[in-house]
Amino acid sequence: MEETLRVLLVASAFNSLTQRVHTELRARGYEVGVELALGDDLLRARVTHFRPDLILAPMLTTAIPEDVWTEYPVLIVHPGPKGDRGPSSLDWAISTGAQEWGVTVLQAVAEMDAGPIWASMPFAVASCGKSELYRNEVSDAAVAAVLLAVDRFAGGDFEPEPLDYGRPDVRGELRPYHSQRYRMIDWRTEDTASVLRKLRAADSQPGVLDEFYGREYFVHGGHREDRLRGVPGAVIATRDGAICRATADGAVWLPQLRRRRVPGGPRTFKRPAVDALGADLPGNVPEVPVTPAEAAVRDTWSELRYYEQGSVGYLEFAFAGGAMSTEQCRRLLAAYEQACARPVRALVLGPARDFFSNGIHLNVIEAAEDPAEESWRNITAMNDLVEAILTTTDKLVISALAGNAAAGGVMLALAADEVWCRQSAVLNPHYRLMGLYGSEYWTYSLPRRVGSTEAARLTRETLPVGATAAAEIGLVDRVVAGSTTQFREWVRREATLLADSPELENWLTAKKQLREADESAKPLAEYRSEELAHMRRNFFAEGEPYHELRRNFVYNVAPPATPAYLLG
Repeated sequence: MEETLRVLLVASAFNSLTQRVHTELRARGYEVGVELALGDDLLRARVTHFRPDLILAPMLTTAIPEDVWTEYPVLIVHPGPKGDRGPSSLDWAISTGAQEWGVTVLQAVAEMDAGPIWASMPFAVASCGKSELYRNEVSDAAVAAVLLAVDRFAGGDFEPEPLDYGRPDVRGELRPYHSQRYRMIDWRTEDTASVLRKLRAADSQPGVLDEFYGREYFVHGGHREDRLRGVPGAVIATRDGAICRATADGAVWLPQLRRRRVPGGPRTFKRPAVDALGADLPGNVPEVPVTPAEAAVRDTWSELRYYEQGSVGYLEFAFAGGAMSTEQCRRLLAAYEQACARPVRALVLGPARDFFSNGIHLNVIEAAEDPAEESWRNITAMNDLVEAILTTTDKLVISALAGNAAAGGVMLALAADEVWCRQSAVLNPHYRLMGLYGSEYWTYSLPRRVGSTEAARLTRETLPVGATAAAEIGLVDRVVAGSTTQFREWVRREATLLADSPELENWLTAKKQLREADESAKPLAEYRSEELAHMRRNFFAEGEPYHELRRNFVYNVAPPATPAYLLG
């Protein structure tokens, strides 16, 4: 009988790619542990205890100690094609306008990114920001390369390919760190395309260092504007917390800013651009709204888009980092209510790409004058939105998850009648890691789908769940493989078939009867009241861990050691 392969994941953070690799390897029967790269001695101790057959680093910003990679096989996932080396691979790909890039799995050696190659997968570079690209095309290619490399390792007879720049398929090169001198924007002379490349290459980290009204900020993210124009460099409009800044030939929207930290001053974090600028933003800068329906047919920035195809309405929402503030929840609720008033038979909820939702907006809460009170307002607004979906009985409602969801974002998805996932999606249906009991009617919707025993396990273990595993336990209804584009095309076909089915009216009648029966057994208001009683203690009582955990998350404070739930 063959022994189970023991794989230790070593990562700088348990980020989206690491979580996906974790779920994929576990699904294949491997014994998987996780160690955060928090110090060489901690890593050595964990390796000694876990005794892995293979060490795999999906996302690592520090080097593995030589005594570890000489004793154990260590494979590094590098987000670049064969031969690409350096710490800023994706930044260079986006800023130089590359059409195709790759992910390479290589063995750790003394020279960084120069080890023998175990697998490499190409991917097309989508026109989007670095973080969105990373969670989609990069992640898909990385998982394919990792699984191939692990299979080759497990087979025992594969010889990795030495790095040889003489080979025709080795087209990468050693590139320097993509510092701010490469990212600087000259708003007076640079066109929109150039500005967008720089903004997108830095949207998550580190941002583009820039100046607004005599103060320095890091700009995170950028989106084209198709109509507004102004003096290059001037802030010419605002919309839902974002600002619009004129370029030499157009304008771009900037959703988030982070004040540059003054030496010795307080730490800073990303905030909606209007909030970050505060009183420095001139009062004469106009708010220029756009409706979700108008945004769907324009090339402009909007968090909400709505369009119809036949008897199906599509309400797309795309919030930075998947976080939803009080105001964002209210805007989405208003858009949902407007969509419900339309003469469509089905509604599809969710963005075309990237995060579905990660629940309440911890950064906005951290910046509030009273974080506890803002937490309460935020969770109340989330509950109002979820309740509206749960009580929609005259339409089929479908949550379409092209990307990941966590905490209240999972419960938002579960409020729909059908939950469809791209196979790449990873779900985190729990709240405990933020010290919260949770709300969004999870005590109704989660056990309704998976049963009380499974609901207790999911919320207790606090581990990510891959889409396929989620379907096996009933957490989601349907899973389909493919790219985000392929997933969206599949959703449109299947949603149309259901909406046009002659059985839909009977199904809606049964849905209404079930909602009435559930309401008679235990009203939704009772679930909400019970959940919010716990949440009020989490937010307002002394000694609760939520506020410290939130601050650590917002300021990206590393734990002193790998949390117990990851040890495997």
